[in-house]
Amino acid sequence: MSPSHLVIFLLVGALAGWCAGLVSKGSGFGLIGNIIVGVIGAFIGEFAFGLLGIVAYSFVGRFLFALIGALVFIRLLGFIKK
Repeated sequence: MSPSHLVIFLLVGALAGWCAGLVSKGSGFGLIGNIIVGVIGAFIGEFAFGLLGIVAYSFVGRFLFALIGALVFIRLLGFIKK
């Protein structure tokens, strides 16, 4: 992964984390926490969809993968937090 791809990946993850925090009302972790969760969720989403053989080449596809991964990660953290 080139440095420019890594920066784009991190930015998409941060945006997805922020959006996931808005979607999951009450279970967010604040702005910085949601951005970190989004970046981790982007890795989870890319990995999970990659295992299924689904690859995203567009910004929208990568954003959806990251958003789904962030929502799953927020849900998992919510279970651990309880």
